[in-house]
Amino acid sequence: MKLHELNKVTTKPRKRIGRGLGSGKGKTGGRGSKGQKARGKIPVGFTGSLPLYRKLPLRRGKGNPKISRKVKVISISALNVFKSKSVVGVEELIKEKIISPKDAKKGVKILGNGEINTALTVKLPVTNSAQKKIESKGGKVNNV
Repeated sequence: MKLHELNKVTTKPRKRIGRGLGSGKGKTGGRGSKGQKARGKIPVGFTGSLPLYRKLPLRRGKGNPKISRKVKVISISALNVFKSKSVVGVEELIKEKIISPKDAKKGVKILGNGEINTALTVKLPVTNSAQKKIESKGGKVNNV
C-alpha cells in the first residue's frame, strides 16, 4: 500500500458558532436578530398562539374499530365452488381459500354479482339480490 492508494478522508471541522465576526457565524451566531427564537430554548412544535396539533383536524375513525372496519365483499359466483346442498359459513370460505382469516375478522358479505348453479344454505349476511338468486335455486339464507 502506497500513500497515493489510501482512501481520502474528507471531514469538515464543525463550525464554531459565536466566535467573532471573522469566523463566518459570529455576532448573532446564525440566529438572526432579536425575537424569542434568537434568545432562549423554545419547544420544537411552538408556533406562537395555537399549537399545531390543535390546528389540524381530528383523525376521525383512525384506530376506531367500529368506524374503520371494512367488510370483505364476495360475489355470489364465488360460491359455485361448493357442492349442492352444502352449508356455507365463514369457516368453509376460509377452507376453500376464498377469504383469509384476517378478512373473516372484519366481516364478510355476499353480493348478487354473477350467477349461482347449486342450492346452498348460506349462513352469512347477503344483499337482497343475492338472497333472491340463492332462493330461486332452492337454497336457504340465514343472515347472521
